[in-house]
Amino acid sequence: MSGRSKVTQAIDSVVCEKIEIPSPVSSYYGVNTFNEPTMRKMVSEATFKAFKRWQEGGAVIDAAQADEIAAAMKEWAVSRGATAYSHWFQPMTGLTAEKHDSFICIDKEAGGVIEAFTGSKLILGEPDASSFPSGGIRATFEARGYTAWDPSSPAFITEVALGKTLCIPSIFVSYTGEALDKKLPLLRSDAAVSKAAVDLLKVLGQKVDNIYSTCGIEQEFFLVDKAWYNKRADLMLAGCTLVGAPSPKDQQLEDQYFGSIKERVLNYMHDVCAEAFKLGIPVTTRHNEVAPNQYEFAPIFERSNLAADHNLLLMDIMKEVALRHNLVCLLHEKPFAGVNGSGKHVNWSLADDKGNNLLNPGDTPEENLIFLTILVSVVHAMFSHSDILRATAASAGNERRIGASEAPPAIMSVYLGEQLSKIIGMIESGKIEKGKKQDFVDLGVGLLPKFTRDTTDRNRTSPFAFTGTKFEYRALGSSMNVSTAVTVINTIVADSMMTVGERIKKELKGKTDITAAVLKALGGIIKESKAILFEGNNYSDDWAKEAQKRGLPNTQSTPDALKAFIAPRAVELFDRHKVFSKIELAARHNIWLDKYEKTVGIEIRTLSEMVNTQILPSAYDYQTDIASGLMVLRDLSDDMTIDMVEGALEDRKDVFEKLTADIFYIRKNLKDLDARMKKACGMELSERVAFFFSDIKPHMDHIRRHVDALERTMPDEMWPLPKYREMLFIL
Repeated sequence: MSGRSKVTQAIDSVVCEKIEIPSPVSSYYGVNTFNEPTMRKMVSEATFKAFKRWQEGGAVIDAAQADEIAAAMKEWAVSRGATAYSHWFQPMTGLTAEKHDSFICIDKEAGGVIEAFTGSKLILGEPDASSFPSGGIRATFEARGYTAWDPSSPAFITEVALGKTLCIPSIFVSYTGEALDKKLPLLRSDAAVSKAAVDLLKVLGQKVDNIYSTCGIEQEFFLVDKAWYNKRADLMLAGCTLVGAPSPKDQQLEDQYFGSIKERVLNYMHDVCAEAFKLGIPVTTRHNEVAPNQYEFAPIFERSNLAADHNLLLMDIMKEVALRHNLVCLLHEKPFAGVNGSGKHVNWSLADDKGNNLLNPGDTPEENLIFLTILVSVVHAMFSHSDILRATAASAGNERRIGASEAPPAIMSVYLGEQLSKIIGMIESGKIEKGKKQDFVDLGVGLLPKFTRDTTDRNRTSPFAFTGTKFEYRALGSSMNVSTAVTVINTIVADSMMTVGERIKKELKGKTDITAAVLKALGGIIKESKAILFEGNNYSDDWAKEAQKRGLPNTQSTPDALKAFIAPRAVELFDRHKVFSKIELAARHNIWLDKYEKTVGIEIRTLSEMVNTQILPSAYDYQTDIASGLMVLRDLSDDMTIDMVEGALEDRKDVFEKLTADIFYIRKNLKDLDARMKKACGMELSERVAFFFSDIKPHMDHIRRHVDALERTMPDEMWPLPKYREMLFIL
């Protein structure tokens, strides 16, 4: 019996004890978070009000107030079983980081220890920053860095079997103050978009004190049985399959999407949701995705900063809980070639301090001046800076997914839908007509309800589509931290709002009709920006040709896409809004190139090892078997007493020749790959990563093509790796 057959027989889901009546979520939602209601009960009213003023951009709390909050936080955490605390932050690795410190301190009088936590420890920490990527901001021996409490995101408790830890969401900066994380730029960008939007609304005659961005983040993922995962070095080390022939059946019947969820998966989902709810993560949607064993979670909208934190926590929960169920959660953008990859769709909008959604068109969007002004500002932003937006989706993993049948292409465009496109066209022409207040859909069956049609349809091929009351950015990969993408969206929209505001003020000079002035200014901006608008199929060849005519970039490689971050106009843009300094942008560019190189390097070494130590030895054995059979047939063909079917010997020769050719080309390409890697070692980083994309990755594809051909022809019991049909269907 082959190793794969043994795994198939051994696969079994974890037995879950049935809960007849689960506790309502409201009874335990947020129990592991030090949220505002909890803080309010445990600190003085004066301290709580000071904390709220600080949250809203006012003066920082004083030392005594910080001590009071820290003591309350420690008391709450210890009462729930926590023995240590950590500043939890988002370094440029793309993951999260934490260094734990115990609450204990020496009680000299009693001769033992007591639990204590001060305001100074709450507000500021100092991890060893030497091993975190800095992109050249500092030398490795300059190790000091600082973590600083972010009061806009609540502290929370993480649990393992033997203990609990209080985690304090924080930013991470270098000794000289540059951002070494992804959270600080996001907070800066939210401040930038708030200022620009408040100023723009003031021009429109509206007084608002604060505006913030909001996000709802759809998280796609795959599940595989842990036994399959443990037999695939590529999944363990690279997160994706570097070889693997398609399954005869995968997603072509489209019977997985929104289908009945398998019991084992549904138990996992219940478990994930329970852990998420305890941390105050508002997961509301779960369902089957398009590919076999692909799924999705989605939350309720939150402030972008909190949504980003919650998404990172959710990814950790998803991975940890999967192991409890003898599963592995795959967050790579393209773990299986030939089937849908996984995205992280960022649903983005803006809200005012009263919680009103500024991108809600209402019943008559053509009369909603604020909505139209914000909408046109977003369109202008995407037209002006589509290259930077594209760069936010650039990574080695997402490079495999972008442009495939489930992900938008590398060409950035904006979809508005039929109704809004008509309104935009009317504004451009200067002829505004009233639309219908309500657009009901009557299904013609009395017992079925009538419902109001949304302002816009959905375009699943568009990278940036308006979907009712928000924009959905669909290009981001499932493993990526959303903070950089939201930072860019906030910043470029803030910049366009400033432009729109100035144009409106120019039109208003000496005029009293604000509506006419606003619409005239918006019409001019639409004329300049409409090349970014596209309502059709983004996958079509015709669109690629049309986009080229419009001058829209179509950047395929990650190294080329990332250049947008260090272009002079980008440096000036981010500096103008105080989101990134030139040094911080250069550092990020270096870090992302370095990560791309290392990621592809891991894939190359993993592929080479798997082929040399697992696939080729099995292929050689099969080649020997075929050769032996061929020799027997050749000898028997000379025996006149045997009635040999004409062509039998030639058929066996054909099998041997094809098998031998695949083995030869695998070996040849492995040698060529090794030679090219040696050549790449002598290149500068920027030249090397470009070489990886243009030369190395195609060579890896050549190897895969011949390996996959072997998989389709070799005996099932001789193939050493779990196959797609097993990993995608046996769960």
